Amino acid sequence: MAREKIIDIIVFNEEIGKLGYDLDQSKAFFQYNPDFLESGKYKNLFPFIFKRTKPAQVFTEFHQDTFQGLPPMIADSLPDTFGNIIFQEWLTARGIQKVTPLEQLAYVADRGMGALEYKPIKQLPNTSKVDIDEVISILEKVLKLKEDTSGKDLSELSLLNIFKIGTSAGGARPKILISEHIETGAIIAGDKEISDDYNHYLVKLHLDDSDGYNKEKVEYAYYLLAQEIGIDMMPSKLIENKHFATLRYDRQNGEKQHVLTVTGLTGWNFKSQPENSSYENVFKLALALKVPHKDVQQLFKRMVFNLIFKNVDDHLKNHSFIYNKETDSWNLSPAYDLTYALNPLFTFKTTSRALSINGKRTDISLKDVLIIAEEFAIKNPKGIIKDVQALTPRWSVLAAELEIPQKIKDRIYSDFDQFEY
Repeated sequence: MAREKIIDIIVFNEEIGKLGYDLDQSKAFFQYNPDFLESGKYKNLFPFIFKRTKPAQVFTEFHQDTFQGLPPMIADSLPDTFGNIIFQEWLTARGIQKVTPLEQLAYVADRGMGALEYKPIKQLPNTSKVDIDEVISILEKVLKLKEDTSGKDLSELSLLNIFKIGTSAGGARPKILISEHIETGAIIAGDKEISDDYNHYLVKLHLDDSDGYNKEKVEYAYYLLAQEIGIDMMPSKLIENKHFATLRYDRQNGEKQHVLTVTGLTGWNFKSQPENSSYENVFKLALALKVPHKDVQQLFKRMVFNLIFKNVDDHLKNHSFIYNKETDSWNLSPAYDLTYALNPLFTFKTTSRALSINGKRTDISLKDVLIIAEEFAIKNPKGIIKDVQALTPRWSVLAAELEIPQKIKDRIYSDFDQFEY
């Protein structure tokens, strides 16, 4: 296949610029479309890193795995751990050993999360109706990697189906993007359709019960808890009482929404820069983006929820902001990936948080939380903390209703944090 040297970046049906990549030097190049700059549109589309100037801009500092040499805002479009597994298996089935980051974006094309699109688009056949059971059977083979992925068990067609609907979403757990017709209930691949005739879901799949419990049910219980406490999340449900499906906030009102993670906005590497991985930095970014103060209040509530309900995997890519093209402004996105991220079957002596609070990742006290509250002018912080703590008994009720095993239910409950006043 031809090696992609330069691709166009499209947003809201407009070409905003071109992206190049030098594989030998691990350099990325970006140049705005002069017509786009002169139009004065979407001035706040990339509030940091890209300068709104006509000359080409060179980026050499983003060579880590997280960015693969690409500017962070663009690297946000690359699939994460699970998506890369599927992508590599699909390439292997086609006899392709490796592609450049630019070529990977060309395959992502207009099927990625958010609103950014990349051309030239690699033309892939349309996917017909999606059978989730069939998807899971293929995924089970893919995720065993080389053990079951040779020979005739995995056809290019079956891998193509998964590749198209399963490589755009980030994260390590198996997930696919689907669209469900509002009237008929028909499920199709979520890589193309954006109209409001459909509900557009990200679905986290439950593959087997080898762990002794269903992680997706645990996440659904956390969603219900977060809803009760007033944390802003997209409506979610269980499919077949086992797969966690959440409406996509990057597909609303029949349009794509421009969304970037904290890592994508700033270039802070969520994997290897602990000095940047702090709640203080997320709050500072929110202020730099000039979000309404209600968003800052909401971010504080999420921090408290993650702390009390032991969601330690609240890293920089698990916080995002969403762009309003009408007002050229940013808001905090709905929350996502709120769950108990540890293995409840193991006993952990210490659990270190992905994001520090007042410089600490363990043994965080009420004082630490209140220092954050004071720094960012949070209203009624103690009331928020008390309300979230009062919610902890609801976990046992919801977990029982969802038939989460008693051992798992009790183990997770015992890990919740409580502050003494």
